[in-house]
Amino acid sequence: MPTPRVPAVALAAFLCLTGAGCSDSGPDADSRRTGSTGKAVSDAPGAYPLTLRNCGHNQTFDKAPSRVVVMNGASVAEVSTLLALGQGDRIVSNQQTYGMSEVPGRADEIKKLPTGGVKPNDAFDIPREAMIGLRPDLVLSTTSYGFDATNGFATREQLKEVGARTYVSPEGCGQDNLNMTIDDSYELLRDMGKVFGVKARAEKLVATERQNIADVEEKTGDAKKPKVMVIFSNMTMGGNDFSSVAAHGIYNDILAKAGGSNAFESASKTSFADLSKEKVAATEVDALVVVSYNDPNPTAYAKKLLKEFPQWPAAKKNKFVVLSDSMYLGPSNDMAVEKIARMLHPDAF
Repeated sequence: MPTPRVPAVALAAFLCLTGAGCSDSGPDADSRRTGSTGKAVSDAPGAYPLTLRNCGHNQTFDKAPSRVVVMNGASVAEVSTLLALGQGDRIVSNQQTYGMSEVPGRADEIKKLPTGGVKPNDAFDIPREAMIGLRPDLVLSTTSYGFDATNGFATREQLKEVGARTYVSPEGCGQDNLNMTIDDSYELLRDMGKVFGVKARAEKLVATERQNIADVEEKTGDAKKPKVMVIFSNMTMGGNDFSSVAAHGIYNDILAKAGGSNAFESASKTSFADLSKEKVAATEVDALVVVSYNDPNPTAYAKKLLKEFPQWPAAKKNKFVVLSDSMYLGPSNDMAVEKIARMLHPDAF
């Protein structure tokens, strides 16, 4: 099966692998490490006026936004968070989709959202002129890349001039998301809960997720942690045969809470490893997690991979699971934790 090459620009926004993709010109580039990416600094959290400090920029809201634009960023974290909070009717243009979701009905819900008739530019997102023409009062981007003028996008300053607030999701300010955890998904939920005046709903979602994950961890307990390969199906990100293997980031947090460990954590110092077939073959893989990004048949990819490496314990036991949005930043990480845990430790459920 040929492996399509995903546009490098879109990957930069999604994976934060290049400086151009995730560089931050604001003074708080390291705020993502202190948890202050979107922390409220106004008087009463959830009330208006509300001010969030986001990637070095103060964003003040006098009321809930009503014309929201969600940039692509090869993500669904932002649009899924808004839908989980019941704010879909405020979106005037959504550019995000994975084509599938672990949340029942979520993919169809995203598909029905307006796009605003936008034609993406060569950087696969909303060009500056089209963005201004949408008359947004809030623009959401997965990374600072979405406001980079060198790629034809409207800057945060230009959007401010036309009355639009801007928001970069947690861990999106810097150059790599290797420090991302499930807590960043909670932060995104809480920030949007404050911005849209639905703080209680956001807190309830966070509490439910935390409890669901705690229930899984209690079941798996002190069980042996199998070595898991997390790979994005049919994606080419580097020069080697296997360049879409997750090494760090939220994936490892999810694996740990599911009672597993990343077989390739030491293979790279960045979020993703760019590996040769020989390196992959020489690594013991007990289980496989295939993450689909707009792939029509990720299950076929998983089976092909297991057939290619019959020496893996994963291949001998046919241990794999296919996931999509629950494996990345967003409001459904608990679903990934449970599905992986059920694969790794079936006797615990």
